[in-house]
Amino acid sequence: MFISEKEVQVRYAETDAMQVVYHGNYVVWLELGRTQLIEDLGFNYAAMENEGYVAPVLDIQLSYKKPFRYGDIAWVYTWIEEYNGVRTVYGYKIKNKEGEVCLTGTTSHTIVKKETFRPVSMKRIFPEWHKVYEENKKQA
Repeated sequence: MFISEKEVQVRYAETDAMQVVYHGNYVVWLELGRTQLIEDLGFNYAAMENEGYVAPVLDIQLSYKKPFRYGDIAWVYTWIEEYNGVRTVYGYKIKNKEGEVCLTGTTSHTIVKKETFRPVSMKRIFPEWHKVYEENKKQA
């Protein structure tokens, strides 16, 4: 199983009235991690979109453990938790500089035709992605 790493500098605009990162901003960090993983595996979302496909989020599960504050650095670790050729579940851990886990989560996605939003088989439409995802997903 391949695990990608993305460093994120906490920006002031990401904090809330409690002076911690607003919970919704973690979803942006997950997207940064997912994009990094896809690039690390040799692909990119832009190429997929240029071919007329997008990968919407079907589900998000997050568990907040410790807060981040302005000026902190977060490390987003991302991997392929599950993959079946149609649906992909990405796993995440976000750690602080002390190596403490501050957030865990998953996001579920499928590939759809941009015009119709109908699901398609990644195995059929993007066989190269399918092969790499099969090789790099978490083993049961």
